[in-house]
Amino acid sequence: MSNVGFRIVTAIKRPKKELIEKFRGIPVANIGDVMNRNYCLDARIRPINSILLLGTAFTVKTRPGDNLLLHKAIDMAAPGDIIVVDGQGDLTNSLIGELMISWAQQRGVSGFIIDGAIRDVTALRSMSIPVYTAGITPKGPYKDGPGEINVTITCGGVVVKPGDILVGDADSVIVIDPNDAPAILKRAEEKAAQETVTKEAIKNGTWNRSWVDKALKEKGCEFIN
Repeated sequence: MSNVGFRIVTAIKRPKKELIEKFRGIPVANIGDVMNRNYCLDARIRPINSILLLGTAFTVKTRPGDNLLLHKAIDMAAPGDIIVVDGQGDLTNSLIGELMISWAQQRGVSGFIIDGAIRDVTALRSMSIPVYTAGITPKGPYKDGPGEINVTITCGGVVVKPGDILVGDADSVIVIDPNDAPAILKRAEEKAAQETVTKEAIKNGTWNRSWVDKALKEKGCEFIN
């Protein structure tokens, strides 16, 4: 019998590393634009350092304020995984801090996204592993369970599945289904190239702004002298 709410899935399907690496350096905003401005984590989830995030989702669902399953996830995760925690946005107790993240980094974990709170922020800001969180508190966690590992969760208002590709920068994190990744990658690269051209036009003072007045006219905006 499946013990729903207190179970661990031990095997997940991960996309090829070559595909993941192709997203490195592409701004999250560009990827989000070509995904119709969907699948970006909401503004509650913020980075606490400036390390870029890239890898595959290793998901955890916890009871608010409890990190027993998060401890187990760190011991299970493979190098290149990003541990994504659905802590239901609760900020009463921190779910993770310096010691756990140091251990995870030693094991090759590529980052953390915590929809909950963290602590030891001063130390974490000096570490070379990306950490995103909904909040900060010094209050420590409980270790009683229940929870789940490698199930579909929500984080920052977005559904995250084990094995999804995650790309993060100072703006946010975006969630990419590996099945859609090749098409998204192509369009995101094209978008980034278009922005390079636009930046050059801005620098030269030749950016064509005629579309602004055209859009206002089409939408019926009234101009008053």
